[in-house]
Amino acid sequence: MGTSSHREPKSAPTGRTRRARDSLSRQIIVAAAEKVATRDGLDGLTFQALGKELDAHPTSIYRHFRDKDELVLELIDNLRARSYGGTLKKTDSWRDDLRTIAQRVHEHFMRYPEFALQMAARTTRRPTEFANVEFALDALLRAGLPPEEAALHLRVFGNVVRSLSAMEAGLMALDPESRVRDELAWQVEYRQLAAEEFPVISSMAEHLARIGDPRIFDLAVELYLDAIELRANRARAERDAVSPAAEPER
Repeated sequence: MGTSSHREPKSAPTGRTRRARDSLSRQIIVAAAEKVATRDGLDGLTFQALGKELDAHPTSIYRHFRDKDELVLELIDNLRARSYGGTLKKTDSWRDDLRTIAQRVHEHFMRYPEFALQMAARTTRRPTEFANVEFALDALLRAGLPPEEAALHLRVFGNVVRSLSAMEAGLMALDPESRVRDELAWQVEYRQLAAEEFPVISSMAEHLARIGDPRIFDLAVELYLDAIELRANRARAERDAVSPAAEPER
């Protein structure tokens, strides 16, 4: 009696096909990082999660990025470039130029509220950030500030713009129920406070601006631009006071 050979049937493949080793690039990884971070938050942005998103082994990402921090900085600068890269054009008005960059940054934060904290706090050291700094410094110098003071105002103005933008973005990132409660507080609860206990609030309740009122950001920018102009005028006056008077003609 002859024997017949028996072969086990091939099992169906499980999971997806692994990406080819050399098919990754920095651009592809950054795009996947944005997708993962938008879905799972920055805490969920790990090389393991990226590997799963890209159908690649997590270690292959290290060929392009040293660590997660380098990847996050690249992502932040790429998002900036997408929002307003190349749109900052110098005009004859330093005030208009600073107002424009403030508006662009604010719109950018509203577009990507989930990244607001990182965008506000981090220095990316990359092309879009360098272009922003060059543009703002030039405007501050044209305002009439001395170089040392212009450099200081660059930091203060940038911090004010990013901080206010991040606060509004943080509100947008809340769950809808919490956001509505916070937005309504100034329109409802503050108006219900007892006048005997909070007489000033009660007398002005109808004028209280809600959180997220666009006038708040615009007013903050205009106040700071006014302050720059005042300080620039003061610096000019101080320079004129110490410069030697021209000798009379003989």
